[in-house]
Amino acid sequence: MSFKASSLLSGEVDNLRKRSVAESTENCCDPEHHLRFTRLQTQPERLCVGPHHPDLSTLATPSPDGSVHHFCQFTPKCLLAISRGAHGNSPPRQGEEGWHDGTSRTTIRVDNEVEAHREANNYKFGFRKWKGNVTKKPIEDRSDIDKELHTDLSIVKHIAPVVTVGNIVYVFLFGWWISLIYLLICPVMFLTILGAPYGKVCLKLAWYVIWPFGKSVQRACRLVNMSAVKPTNCEIIPQEHEDKDLVGDKDCAPLLVSSPLPIEIPVPLPLPKKTSKHWCRFSTFLWLLLGYPVLAVVHSLACVLSWLPVFSIPVAKMNSRILTTVLLMAPEDIEIHALDKTDVCETKVVLYCYQAFNLYYYKYAVQGINIFALNLLPLVFMTLIVGYTDREHKYFSAETMFTIAITSIIPLSYYIGMGIACISAQSNFAVGAVVNATFGSITEMTFYITALLRGHRAGTKCYEEIVKSALAGTLFGCILFIPGICMTIGGIKHSEQRFNSRSAGVSSALLFVSIGGVFAPTLFSKTFGNLVCESCSNTLGNATVPFICKDCHYDTTTADPHLILSHIEPLVYTISVLLPASYLIGLIFTLKTHAHIYDIHVSDGHGGQPHGHHVVHWSRWRALAVLIVATVLMASCADLCTVNIEPILSHSSISQYFIGVTVLAMVPELPEIVNGIQFALQNNISLSLEVGSCIAVQVCMIQIPLLVLFNAFYDVGFALVFSDIHLWASIFSVILVNYIFMDGKCDYFQGTALVVVYFIVLAVYFFAPSPRSC
Repeated sequence: MSFKASSLLSGEVDNLRKRSVAESTENCCDPEHHLRFTRLQTQPERLCVGPHHPDLSTLATPSPDGSVHHFCQFTPKCLLAISRGAHGNSPPRQGEEGWHDGTSRTTIRVDNEVEAHREANNYKFGFRKWKGNVTKKPIEDRSDIDKELHTDLSIVKHIAPVVTVGNIVYVFLFGWWISLIYLLICPVMFLTILGAPYGKVCLKLAWYVIWPFGKSVQRACRLVNMSAVKPTNCEIIPQEHEDKDLVGDKDCAPLLVSSPLPIEIPVPLPLPKKTSKHWCRFSTFLWLLLGYPVLAVVHSLACVLSWLPVFSIPVAKMNSRILTTVLLMAPEDIEIHALDKTDVCETKVVLYCYQAFNLYYYKYAVQGINIFALNLLPLVFMTLIVGYTDREHKYFSAETMFTIAITSIIPLSYYIGMGIACISAQSNFAVGAVVNATFGSITEMTFYITALLRGHRAGTKCYEEIVKSALAGTLFGCILFIPGICMTIGGIKHSEQRFNSRSAGVSSALLFVSIGGVFAPTLFSKTFGNLVCESCSNTLGNATVPFICKDCHYDTTTADPHLILSHIEPLVYTISVLLPASYLIGLIFTLKTHAHIYDIHVSDGHGGQPHGHHVVHWSRWRALAVLIVATVLMASCADLCTVNIEPILSHSSISQYFIGVTVLAMVPELPEIVNGIQFALQNNISLSLEVGSCIAVQVCMIQIPLLVLFNAFYDVGFALVFSDIHLWASIFSVILVNYIFMDGKCDYFQGTALVVVYFIVLAVYFFAPSPRSC
């Protein structure tokens, strides 16, 4: 391998040398390796240089003396990552996508084949967009922030400032009362006489838990004096290396290697491993009987209370570590030390915490599941238990039950999305398309069908109007709000963002087809239906004066019955066939015949397809099981929503239109909104725009035809005729967003305009009168 090091200056060589010394210092300072000093003879990794810098190939150092024993010689990694891209530029990090001027090619760099399929599916028409990984990423390949989030608080890597606002808040929220419990248990243990050692431990931990930051809990028997450990140096070696493969190669020579300087280090003898006998002591039984149970309850409570807010998870980890490790150690083994900035070596300890809050914990995941979705999962089961046992609302009002039921849909929608992504990433195109088409709309369909059934049993058309409001709200919400909020947030970070206007044009065309098909029966009824008014009056009593009529609307129910049977119903069924056909044509166009519009190139940074080892979070069968269970739970939560929404519809002063287009339409789409925002923050606005367009197209071309099909087999009175407010709001939204998408560029100003228009439309719904049927 040859590399043109024209940009490698002498200062960079010094930086490499310092990095090598630092890395070797970390290795030497690790107490786990301190007892096992051996002479390492590992070949160093090489950075090859060319003839542009001959001075680098002529610098030399003496070779190591092989006769010297008992010295600490490490071979640290002293090289820079070498780009394999053009012009020597460093490749983008994993997961980044780059748009190139003058072309629509999108290059995706991923770690393995499954992630490649997931990323490629994001750009396919009709597939749900998923931001999170579906495979486990090795901890060593993660970012420093991600490594910090997944630490178990057992390693001291650096000494950070501990006097922060979050740490001070910890004292008032957790520290004082946990410390007080320790102080109360301390005299109890002293009074038992034999439990006095644990009384001392309680006193130590009482001072520790009130301010644990910057202090380490260590095992006394494993403390090792680190002052005798010396780091090695890293120097430049000559071109003539003992490696025979490099002799005579003028273009390639090792640049850096570990120091040959021997250092005499007194190697301590390994400490004899002793089996702890504190479990056989009577004092331990007293501790497990009187002290530990109380502290187990205290730390468990603190762990739960600090885990649920997410950002205070470090406090939960600390309490868990104290409960499961520190409190079960022998009292004479527990040592607490305050660390200062001179302790810079990476050291293994029992417990070390320097922060109580970390804002980056919104990225935290357990088995690939985002922490928010994981924390909301108990709410789902609580909703089902309370909802079906407290039908008389003795403990919770109907409004409260509706709120927690609609909130429970959010994590279930997340699990359905992750299940779809896992199956699609591990399957071929046909299976992925079927799974996306069926389960992709399951969240909304479960609510729509349960609401229509509830209205049919109650003999009211109000539920039908709520369903239509939710359909219309999903339409213009996904067309206006999701692209708008993504453009705004992404534009603030990246100034101006570019997207593939050709692919956006395909989505816009399908939106026009969708809106035209969905609202065609509405326009038909306005043309051929009867204009009906609720009340007309003539105040002057003169027949020549025009009548004043209120609440006029077109109604097909009072028209000729043959008009409905022979014209409107066949029109609805025809549209319900044409819309899915259009969806299928869109799939063929974007994925087969004109796939070059997207031109997705998947690479691992080396110009090829990745085939690295991977471990998926969910297998296909596990993902399928999650989809089925989440669907059943979703149907139950949707049923509770429709049961408990009736008092809101009957007694609320807010228009039922507004409730439908906001809460019922957008709450299930919150995971999709979060995905879109994350794409925009990574300067991938193209996927952000596709998130909203994909949902809107599926509403028109899949969900509405399915509702018509359901009504054909089980008549619930669903008629595909919308109110005027839904018609004009949806048409206006499609025209506006199509205008925004024309130039292939966007910024926060355009995004703000879409968001403002969305709130204007919501204001119209808020002040609109309730539907006549409600």
